[in-house]
Amino acid sequence: MKLAILAVIATTAAAFSAPGLSTRASTQLEATDSRRAFISSAASAAALATFGAVAPANANREFEGVGLLGGGTIVDVNNANVRVYLKMPGMYPSIAGKIVTAGPFKTVADIYNIPGLSGKEKEVIKKYESRFTVRTPSADYVIDKYNNGLYR
Repeated sequence: MKLAILAVIATTAAAFSAPGLSTRASTQLEATDSRRAFISSAASAAALATFGAVAPANANREFEGVGLLGGGTIVDVNNANVRVYLKMPGMYPSIAGKIVTAGPFKTVADIYNIPGLSGKEKEVIKKYESRFTVRTPSADYVIDKYNNGLYR
């Protein structure tokens, strides 16, 4: 997308400068040519300033716990997204929301210490407790625990 925008800007800027211009005798045409050159260079500079300073995304694709983010049966409660709990009936959305907002946890047993958990909710957590694990929170995934941008 960024490259497409940059290509459009470069093409537009190039349209203002005709190739093979010969030296003209008229002062008025020289002023027009310098205006075109100015607009072309200004557009190039603006494109470079806008798109040249954008850093690429640095997603951690080699995260050793990626299988624990919802792709398997074991779920890392410190890094998994709230939507992972959809696979566990009774967990989503209320209990799942409490888990992702209350972390990080040091042990799976710490989940039971979440303020506001009812007895019924603790029973549901107990039902799936064997599917939970605790890993060190990773900044790459913690940021998306509440909202990963997937909408219906």
